[in-house]
Amino acid sequence: MQVYTPFKSGKVREVYDAGDSLIMVATDRISAFDHILKNKITGKGAILTGMSAFWFDYTKDLIPNHMISMDPADMPEFFRTEEYAGNSMKVKKLRMLPLECIVRGYITGSGWASYKENGTVCGITLPEGLQESQKLPEAIYTPSTKAEIGDHDENISYERSIEVLEKEFPGHGEEYASALRDKTLALYNRCAEYALTRGIIIADTKFEFGLDEDGSIVLADEMLTPDSSRFWPVDGYEVGHSQPSYDKQFVRDWLKANPDSDYLLPDDVIDRTIEKYKEAYTLLTGKEI
Repeated sequence: MQVYTPFKSGKVREVYDAGDSLIMVATDRISAFDHILKNKITGKGAILTGMSAFWFDYTKDLIPNHMISMDPADMPEFFRTEEYAGNSMKVKKLRMLPLECIVRGYITGSGWASYKENGTVCGITLPEGLQESQKLPEAIYTPSTKAEIGDHDENISYERSIEVLEKEFPGHGEEYASALRDKTLALYNRCAEYALTRGIIIADTKFEFGLDEDGSIVLADEMLTPDSSRFWPVDGYEVGHSQPSYDKQFVRDWLKANPDSDYLLPDDVIDRTIEKYKEAYTLLTGKEI
């Protein structure tokens, strides 16, 4: 049996080259503030993979995505073990575009901090008088660069995103930038509307895209998971303060309140975090993990 080692290891995911495809594995690691925490959240990888698969299927008529299969039978023998069951996805090989495509439907987090300071979010001027956690008049697109592990993503303007893409894809910067913006907003608007019917507000999220062999833009990486999004319960939502969440904002809040934790979570935080992830998965997909 051929033994595989990841050629790329991110904060949460590991990627293996399977010849004509890739195997993307979502580990049980968790990251916050650009640090990988010392704990693992058992079962988290399977939730992330299953949730991404759900959204890929839900939006495949809107934009093609990189998912081929989650069935271990479709993967090399090395991945047909319990270690990789449920948390692995066979995907297409793409040339990834060098942007994090962030969309914000509600004002919260760093966006709220920026708005309080100067009335803008990532350089976009917003209406006066907004309150924390308020829904924006329309979702805004705020791209960022992709950072290496340990570095911070850099929020950039739409105009700067054209320059970043033009540098890597001469002659296509404006074309790709406008396509990414439009696809990001279309995906968010459709999925946020669906999530509301399931009792979840998607406050913000990020998408990543790549190019296939034909040069077409394809949705890739993860999609609308608790790691890449802020999920709030509809019940109890009210503007004017931060919201309880189904995502790792719970972990972020604990780390902020415990600055000397050295990125080590107590057991009760781990238990509550995985329960939040499971609850979000069940609400959105209608299935138990």
